[in-house]
Amino acid sequence: MAIVFLMACVIYGFGAYFKAPKAQRWMLIAVLFTAVIGVLLTFPEDHSLRVALGGSPAPYLIFAGFAAIALAYRQVLLRLRQRAQNVEPIGVAAKTGGFSDSELERYARHIVLREIGGMGQRKLKNAKVLVIGAGGLGAPALQYLAAAGVGTIGVIDDDVVENANLQRQVIHRDDAIGTPKVFSAQSAMLAQNPHIEVRPYHRRLSLENASTLFAEYELILDGTDNFDTRYLANRTAVALGLPLISGALSQWEGQLSIFDPANGAPCYQCIFPKAPAPELAPSCAEAGVIGPLPGVIGAMMAQEAIKLITGAGTVLRGEMLIYDALFGETRKLSLKPRPDCPICGG
Repeated sequence: MAIVFLMACVIYGFGAYFKAPKAQRWMLIAVLFTAVIGVLLTFPEDHSLRVALGGSPAPYLIFAGFAAIALAYRQVLLRLRQRAQNVEPIGVAAKTGGFSDSELERYARHIVLREIGGMGQRKLKNAKVLVIGAGGLGAPALQYLAAAGVGTIGVIDDDVVENANLQRQVIHRDDAIGTPKVFSAQSAMLAQNPHIEVRPYHRRLSLENASTLFAEYELILDGTDNFDTRYLANRTAVALGLPLISGALSQWEGQLSIFDPANGAPCYQCIFPKAPAPELAPSCAEAGVIGPLPGVIGAMMAQEAIKLITGAGTVLRGEMLIYDALFGETRKLSLKPRPDCPICGG
């Protein structure tokens, strides 16, 4: 088999010397390998030419199979690149430059999806999403938004990583204990995907900074665990006409909805007019929470965000999904705006 490869190198070398096109050089090499395989398949086993070529066509056939797979993979990547580079996004400002080869390979499973394609992936790259909280819900949401290629992701949280967080807040590591969660999350997200921008805000969302911060983004994910922040996020999102993806957890149960009065859906305060008494809504520290549950709901929040950005499928606007992890059940509730809501009513 070595002599055949030597002949192939000679053909390619002579072609390069005489400046023959690469396609012609590879064509001649393909003819050579086809002829060799033909000899090995048709000549008698004891024929001197067949013996000189190795006697068995198996190594050549295996090599040809690998070459065909590599060529087919290359063609798929070229087509994906053409699809991604030649489409223009709708409704978002295009960034300069297209996708790098690394990005095209990274997002190939998105680009081949009919509902996303190159246009949808470009929309993800141009999107700006703010996640409130880098804890149980924020951790998986941030990871999947980063992996999906959302171009600009903001994360606001004033907390630091604690040992008790690591049972469920999977974006953080043991060596990050004592580090602000936003910086721990930023490090993990950029390690996952260096093609995105992560903006960490190590502070608490407040009345003073909410409007200015929200105005820089087109979509808000609320993964907080207190009602004061939830109501503030809702008021600010409604005032700016931004959709708010909200998740919540309690022991074995999680819930998820998109509050978007600008598109006919209720706001958060339509459904929860007043915060419940503390004893009726204990924190995770008081009531406990099963570790994988935040991952399930947080990943769903990221999924709804991707669908909103790309326009794929049907989102949970005006609906609430409730997941019971203990019994493996899900159910949906229809939600309607409340006419007397002080935030979005009237």
